[in-house]
Amino acid sequence: MMKNIVVIGSGFAGQTAALFLRKHLGSDYDVIMVTPAERFTYQPSLVWVGIDNMRAEQATFPLAPVYKRKGITYKQAYAREIHPDDQYVVIEHVKSGKREEIPYDYLVNGTGPLLNFAGTPGMGPDEGTSHSICTAGHAEETRRAYIDALDRMRQGEKIKFVIGTGHGMATCQGAAFEYITNVHNDLKRRGLRDRAEILWVSNEPALGDFGVDGLHWKKGGGLADSERFATELFKSFGIDWQVQTAITKVEHGKAHYETISGKVGTIDFDFAMLIPQFKGIPLRYIDGNGQDITKEMTNPAGFMLVDGTYGKRWEDIEPEDWPKTYQNPRYPNMFAAGIAFAPVGTISKPYKSPSGLDITATAPRTGMTAGMTGEAVAMNIIDLINGRAPSHEAPLTNLPGACIASVAKSIWNGEAASMIMYPVAKDFKTYPETGRNLEVTRAELGIAGAWIKRSLHTAFMYKMKGLPGWSKIPG
Repeated sequence: MMKNIVVIGSGFAGQTAALFLRKHLGSDYDVIMVTPAERFTYQPSLVWVGIDNMRAEQATFPLAPVYKRKGITYKQAYAREIHPDDQYVVIEHVKSGKREEIPYDYLVNGTGPLLNFAGTPGMGPDEGTSHSICTAGHAEETRRAYIDALDRMRQGEKIKFVIGTGHGMATCQGAAFEYITNVHNDLKRRGLRDRAEILWVSNEPALGDFGVDGLHWKKGGGLADSERFATELFKSFGIDWQVQTAITKVEHGKAHYETISGKVGTIDFDFAMLIPQFKGIPLRYIDGNGQDITKEMTNPAGFMLVDGTYGKRWEDIEPEDWPKTYQNPRYPNMFAAGIAFAPVGTISKPYKSPSGLDITATAPRTGMTAGMTGEAVAMNIIDLINGRAPSHEAPLTNLPGACIASVAKSIWNGEAASMIMYPVAKDFKTYPETGRNLEVTRAELGIAGAWIKRSLHTAFMYKMKGLPGWSKIPG
């Protein structure tokens, strides 16, 4: 009898899991992809779309031909409910609106984030107040607004760019950091930099924190750190910055804020690109008695609970508390990967303002990390199918992280800030000095990073298409 493995979400985590499951399982298992998307999007390249150096279609590809070639059943639909006792998912087809129940033997939640623009009143593309590079559509809108800003600058107008995070609990500071440096260099290339004021606004406790409590590495017999690295870079580019800041409301041309110290104020802008808070995709979990058990299956942000130790204070979290197999403790045939799993806490130190507002850079789980957890989940399901306990562990305290933040796109005269860390979540038991391996962790600026950035675009687009040898590409 055919058995079903349902994968929800076609981002890095879900796509990787589906490809590995199909690679290792025979024809008696149907791998079913449930996703509302028609195309895969390589998000790291959307930064180039947002400055008119790449078109959105160059960072995406259609999913249907991939799934047909690989033998993966494709349901272009939203997942609405999971019934873990009865083992089926309720989906809603994108085009028809029809609901369908999909039975499963194993389930992978790789849904990615809900972009919570509504968490900051007035913010976002739908409100027409700020821009985003979180989706291909948003990046195209940002590109058009950027072109309009360029036209205004050519007419002699001075434009103020505000770029960073738009919520006190936002993540993905790396993407915003990359966008702001690309804007600087693109304006310089066009001869318009002198007509721009550029401001970085972030919820990080310090510049260069990136939601990972900063980086340290060996340099010249001592230690260098990402705060000094980012500070020197911004100074050399003439970029101002304001950290420890939560954007609390956005209006046309105005961003209201509150800081960790309790200061409130308003920033005027002509163009704003602000990353929203990420929350879990709203899925309802219904038990066998018809009761809604969503609060028992997810954390308050809507991310699925897995095999981590939850509820500890930040200072009490140990390396072994981080999830390892990404298996749900209540339903062992359910897993979550990438952004969909609930972290046990933040990597950066959490803060509250005197009014009680949370201002904390939350843990990144995108890109390489998402792909690695997606692969681990797939292999753990295969373990279960073969009668073994899940054996593939991928805790953030044992995963590398890489952020190749391009400063300019050209591989001939471009640059990129190459930031590599190991591990992603600090482990002071193994690395007591800084929590990370100082022989591996580093950051540097140079043309080599620009080559790497462009190569990663090509390699990961190839991998996510499942083309020959795809599984040999790491990450």
